[in-house]
Amino acid sequence: MTDDPTRAPALPTPYPRPGLPSAVRIVEVGPRDGLQAEAAIVPTAAKIEFVDRLAGCGLEAIEVTSFVSPRRVPQLADATEVLSGVGASTGRRLVLVPNLRGYERLIESEPSSTLAPTEVAVFVSATETFAQANLGTDRATAITNAGEVINRAVAEGRRVRGYVSMCFGDPWEGAVDPAVVGEVAGLLVELGCHTVSLGDTIGVGTAGQVPMVVTACATAGLALDRIALHFHDTYGQALANVLAGLEAGVTEFDSAAGGLGGCPFAKSATGNLATEDLVWFLRGLGLDTGVDLERLAATSAWMAGLLGRPMPSAVARAVTGAVPG
Repeated sequence: MTDDPTRAPALPTPYPRPGLPSAVRIVEVGPRDGLQAEAAIVPTAAKIEFVDRLAGCGLEAIEVTSFVSPRRVPQLADATEVLSGVGASTGRRLVLVPNLRGYERLIESEPSSTLAPTEVAVFVSATETFAQANLGTDRATAITNAGEVINRAVAEGRRVRGYVSMCFGDPWEGAVDPAVVGEVAGLLVELGCHTVSLGDTIGVGTAGQVPMVVTACATAGLALDRIALHFHDTYGQALANVLAGLEAGVTEFDSAAGGLGGCPFAKSATGNLATEDLVWFLRGLGLDTGVDLERLAATSAWMAGLLGRPMPSAVARAVTGAVPG
């Protein structure tokens, strides 16, 4: 609890809600998904420090970077240097790769001092139009390409996480059939993904929709502990959707420090759910994430300073006493 009455307390008083999972995992995506759409290039050293600071806040799983085409995503052109600079860690470090060429770059860049193999993340789309916009190919080919990476990574002892974009709505195609989401997610698990993160890429999902999508994935054969949810807060619905996910039995959620992020290939895709907002929300429900919220908010304020703009996260601003601008 802070002594400054103008600032919010470090954490809310917990009021456990019956029927929710007893523990929740957070996958921090700020260094990759959070920064990828930023026009101003963040220095490599700052990206490495960002990962180190986030780990110091108690975030165990961090998506570090992506070996995508530097031409398509200039912000991540320094993926080799970032991964090499992160160094040894006992936590989970994830790297997004689009194809086998990206996987080879990962292997060449992985520091020899890493205590655990870097986890691989692959990404596909639930819709055909976004597959073309984001991956430059049709959905079936994208799944085939992801399968090649998954097979190689699993054979080499790495865990693989799958991302499915546009699970709750597509700016070109509109509503997305939950059964299609379940089909795509099921294919990724069959191919060898350990978990599959279902993305509300443009933030149009609602609390009533979330259990429908989760149920469709369960019907397709996914155990609840293999489903993660990735919400954007475009319409301010992310935390309501988290609660709906918890009530449906999901225990893993993606978020980005400070609320950074968006997708450079999707119309209307604004910031990710802020990790500070998620930690505060979960704590209020009696779910302890082990994250130092004050330290995390300070980290987000530091990154916001580098980017030259305020933090989107309401909780981060309240905890640090920052004034929205």
